[in-house]
Amino acid sequence: MNAEFIEALNQLEKEKGISKDILLEAIEAALISAYKRNFHSAQNVRVDIDRESGKVRVFARKTVVDEVDDPRLEISLEAAREISPSYQLGDIVEIEVTPADFGRIAAQTAKQVVTQRIREAERSIIYQEFVDREEDIVTGVVQRMDNRFFYIDLGRVEALLPLSETMPGERFKHGDRVKTYITRVEKSTKGPQIFVSRTHPGLIKRLFELEVPEIYDGIVEIHSVAREAGHRSKIAVSSRDEQVDPVGACVGHRGMRVQTVVNELRGEKIDVVPWSEDPEEFVANALRPAKVTRVEVDEEEKVARVVVPDHQLSLAIGKEGQNARLAAKLTGWKIDIRSESEVENPEIEEPEMEEPEAEDPASEDPAKVSEEDVSGSEESPD
Repeated sequence: MNAEFIEALNQLEKEKGISKDILLEAIEAALISAYKRNFHSAQNVRVDIDRESGKVRVFARKTVVDEVDDPRLEISLEAAREISPSYQLGDIVEIEVTPADFGRIAAQTAKQVVTQRIREAERSIIYQEFVDREEDIVTGVVQRMDNRFFYIDLGRVEALLPLSETMPGERFKHGDRVKTYITRVEKSTKGPQIFVSRTHPGLIKRLFELEVPEIYDGIVEIHSVAREAGHRSKIAVSSRDEQVDPVGACVGHRGMRVQTVVNELRGEKIDVVPWSEDPEEFVANALRPAKVTRVEVDEEEKVARVVVPDHQLSLAIGKEGQNARLAAKLTGWKIDIRSESEVENPEIEEPEMEEPEAEDPASEDPAKVSEEDVSGSEESPD
């Protein structure tokens, strides 16, 4: 090694942010092992690299003793004082033992150490970059797939999209560009592993933040999201500005904003509904597009009893109970839906009550995100 090597380390420090001193200390530690391995030495040695010239020297470290038992580790007081009269018993004497061809070994070892440290530093940088982006949206290119994952190229690293986190019937081919939601970032021996999802409710929230400037600016807030990926979602929104209609802002002119999100989600229907502090009003809004006659809430039991016109009952419940189920998840209330005729004739058997589903531990915190009808339409919720 020479001065050019030291200059290269200086350059690495500037470009990669890897400390030159840390690299040199790591190289010195590796050279100690290399010396012992290549020269079958059991000596206690120290390797020194000159910080200016790059010159490498190896020193055997021996303890000054009265009587030498192991000459590889000890030196007599008499022999030590031949080197320097100041040595006393118990002192450490360093004697240079640099082999003639050690420069070649040093160069090979230094290259391996530097390469490894650069790789570790890059992995650490990538990990820090993406761990700070958990619960964020990323766009990547599909590279390949196996029986468990789609592998998404994010530029400097590949993300793992589990097949279970894709929407029903959704499949990708090589080269497809896709938006995904980062659920977690983990360290591994091969570098950071980034897991992404297409079914997470947080994806809806982030897509609307991209499409609706009022959300990004904080004027419109998404309170909750309820989602059955690939079928239907509901989001609840409110506005901090009385002059801004939160539902209209999310839907956009002629539905262009919400349609962009729908297209990204391969046609998944989205209902945007107004959020309200009043649970009765919020539950009624969450059941849109069905019209609600009245809502009675039991605060203690967290139950909302909803009455709808007879012709609106099937719409309020939705296909296979989907609309009521999403409304319950969106509001956090158990919802009991009955028609006006059922209320007038109590002997009619009451329908089953929809309860809010427990959040998946991997899904987004329901306190942060809630779902509502994004379309704002009066269409059937099938």
